[in-house]
Order: sequence, then structure tokens, then C-alpha cells
Amino acid sequence: MKSLHCATYEGLDAKLVHVESTLTKGLPSFSIVGMVSTAISEAKERVKSALLSNNFSFPPKRITLNLAPSDLKKEGSHFDLCIALLIALDSLEDDISQWAVFGELGLDGMVKENMQLYPLMLSLANQSLVQKVIVPFESLDKLSKIPNIEFYGVKTLQEAIDILKNQMGVVASQENSSIDFPHYELESEKYYYIKEYSDDFSDVKGQEIAKRGALIAATGFHNILFEGSPGCGKSMIAKRLKYILPPMRSEDILDVAKLQALEAKEPDFKPRRNMRSPHHSSTLASVFGGGSHKAQIGEVGLAHGGILFFDELPHFSKNVLEALREPMEDGKIRISRVNSKVEYPADFLFVGAMNPCPCGNLLNHNRECRCSELEIQRYKARLSDPFLDRVDLNITMASVNADDKASFSSKDLHKQVLEAHIFSHQRGQKNFNAKLNDKEIEKFCILDEDAKITLDMAISRFDLSFRSIKKVQKVGRTIADLDSCELIEKRHILEALSFRRR
Repeated sequence: MKSLHCATYEGLDAKLVHVESTLTKGLPSFSIVGMVSTAISEAKERVKSALLSNNFSFPPKRITLNLAPSDLKKEGSHFDLCIALLIALDSLEDDISQWAVFGELGLDGMVKENMQLYPLMLSLANQSLVQKVIVPFESLDKLSKIPNIEFYGVKTLQEAIDILKNQMGVVASQENSSIDFPHYELESEKYYYIKEYSDDFSDVKGQEIAKRGALIAATGFHNILFEGSPGCGKSMIAKRLKYILPPMRSEDILDVAKLQALEAKEPDFKPRRNMRSPHHSSTLASVFGGGSHKAQIGEVGLAHGGILFFDELPHFSKNVLEALREPMEDGKIRISRVNSKVEYPADFLFVGAMNPCPCGNLLNHNRECRCSELEIQRYKARLSDPFLDRVDLNITMASVNADDKASFSSKDLHKQVLEAHIFSHQRGQKNFNAKLNDKEIEKFCILDEDAKITLDMAISRFDLSFRSIKKVQKVGRTIADLDSCELIEKRHILEALSFRRR
């Protein structure tokens, strides 16, 4: 019996599959067992043709291949090469069980690329499940970005056979390539960033409070909500926010590339965080993921590590807004179905934008609001208090004036974010301020005496919840980081309180 490794998806993670083969005497047959999909069952015809096209006589035996574990559903055409190698090398005496093999076969024996390979390999690397892997030569450029795996690229079935026959004499096709972008190093960890600002904050005239709020949100990854009249710049600021976000580690860049691959996009390996902007008509399943048999990732999961932007926030369905509370608080999503239960990370910066009333003119000094009090009340009641309590920064935007001028460019704001990021890491803090847990708040969010007195007064005056108190402390910590202050001072707490919902 021979065996090789391959892999398949279970939810969003890769699961290692042991492919075992036996060729025994009996009536000639070819069967693949182990809860396989149609694509794997069809591999029998591709494998037969590939072997015969490369001068291999198909053995007149009873061929059985088992994909273990048998209770895990396997999908994908990347099992082809593994199956063909087990049949072609049945008489090989050397042990090949330490190898993992991926690739789709053409009828002529050519090894083809598969879009599932990159996210599969990244997940396997993160779990340290494989070390030596045979892959299609076309995939090497992308896969070489993944660390801790030796990749051996092959163009044909014959090249893969030669590698396994001469295991001791082969070398990896390509060394793991490094990420070539500006970076700085903190505690032996490299943090990459990119100085490209396609949409610049210099285009936003006026709105100084909103730009200050955007800077604080980007620095500490705080959830933010913009409220203002149509055309005042809410979406403009939100779209420019992704260019000033904190730098990324190599693991973060690979995670973004994995999400791009899951969405059938070509990974670009740039240190730029994702931004997802679902339409307000989106269904619950499209936003959060789901599926009756196989859970698929949704917009919330694709925004992991980046921005989730909800424009026209009150127009989203009540079910979507209430379901959003869990990932905003815990940074993950759980999908439970009869056939599967999946949990995946969804740690994002939430950005919302809304009008002050249905017609949008409530805060506009030059236009008259046409809405009744009841209509305004119903409009704002779409957002529940528990949902709004998870928003750190609430920004009321002013109307546009003719004398408004540009003040900051994205380059200026990004520089401040990077300096604050370095400052926070120098005190031993790893997480963004908005993601600090209770113990980390006690350790890093230290207030001076005046700040403590101010916060105590705010708690009694504004009846702040426990969650609101912690959010004020964390926002205050971010403002102090922007000022390079070790202690949170009274002015930092006052500014943090000014962004609370009234």
C-alpha cells in the first residue's frame, strides 16, 4: 500500500487528507472511496488518459483509492496528480508518505493550476501540516510567498514521477520570496506599509472633526459612524480611510491574499487592508456567509483585518444590523447549520454612514427638512441602542461651505498613524487599542488623576454602561498615543467623551 497527502476544505480551514492506494488481483476495476465529490470521481478518466498518454500501461488490477478520513467530504480537481502518482509508483520501494501533492491533470499529462491551491496552502502552512509539496509550476510565483514549506513545481506528470523516484537528489524549485515594501522592525517583527494614496484626504474640504475622528479610528481600529446631510463627505472620508490604516505583518498580508483567492481574485501581496462595502439590499447570508450544505464566507469574513463599510446604515435590514453586534464585539462569526458548524475570524473596523433623517436635510442650514417628528423617530429607531453602544466614535458632520479648505493629506495622516503604532508597540502592546481585553485595558489604559476624576463625573452624568466606559478608555488611549503620551490625560478623556453618542 502506498500513501500521499492532499487536502480539502472544512469550512474556511484546510484539512489534511491521506490518499491511500492498493492494487490487488481480481477483475480490473478502478474505484475511489471516502465521501468524494463528482470532480474527484471524474478524476478516474483524466488519470487513465494521462497515464496512457505518457507510456504507462494501466495495470489490469483491482485499483482502490481511499481518501481518509472517510467522514470528511472531499472536493476539488487538485487530487488528480496525487491519484495518478499512487498508481504509477505502486512498485516503488521508497517511502513517499511524507510528500503532499496537488494538481489537476490534463488528458495529455500536463499539470494545471487550480484556484483553490493558494488558500489551501496558506491554511496548511499556518497549521504546520506539510513540509514538502509538489504543485503545478504555474502556481510557484504565488505559493513562494508562503513561508515554511518547500515547493517543487512540475509541468507534467512525468516530472512529478521523477521527483518521487529521486527524492534525495531534488531541491526545492523556488525559495520563499520576501515581501518587498517599505517596513520597520519592532521586536524582530517586520511591519509593512505602502505609500500609495489613490484617494487622498486633501480632496476633503473642511470637516475637521470628521477627519480627526477618521484619524483616531484608523490608529486604534475603532468603529466609527458618520451622520450628516447628503453630499457632505461621509463616503469620501470612508473610502480614504483604508489608505491610512496601520501597517501589516507578513502574516496579515498572506491572510488578505487568502481572502482574495477565496473570492477568485488574483492575490497582489500588497500591504493594503481589505475594504468591503455591501449594498443595503444585501441578504443576511451574503453579508455573514452561510449555505445549507457547505458554509461560504460572506462580506463580514472578507473584511477581516480591514474595513467593513455600511453606507445608508438605517436602510439595512434589522436582522443584518442585529447580527452584526457579535462580530463587532468578538471579532468572529459562527455559522450553524444542520450539516455543518463553522467559525471564522471577522475582526474588522466598522464604518457606518447615515443621513440625519429620511429626506437628509435635518442638519442642512440651507434646505428645509420635509420629515415629521414621527418619521425621524422611526428612521433612527432602526438602529438599536445595543448596536450603537458598540460604536466608539460618533461624528456629526457639518454642511458644506464655500470657504472650506483642505487641511491634511493622506500622507500626513498616515505618518501619524505609523508613529502612534510604533509608540504603542514600544510599551509592549500587541493588539490595536479597540481590540484590548479587560486585562490589557488595566495594563495599558492608565489614567492620571485628573483624567480619573473626569471619567468618574462622565459615568454618573451620562449613565455610561460598562462597555461605554471601556470604549472611552480605549479611545482615550489612542488619542494619547497620537500625542505620544504614556498616561491618558484629562484632555484625552474629554476628546474621547466628545465622540460618544448623545
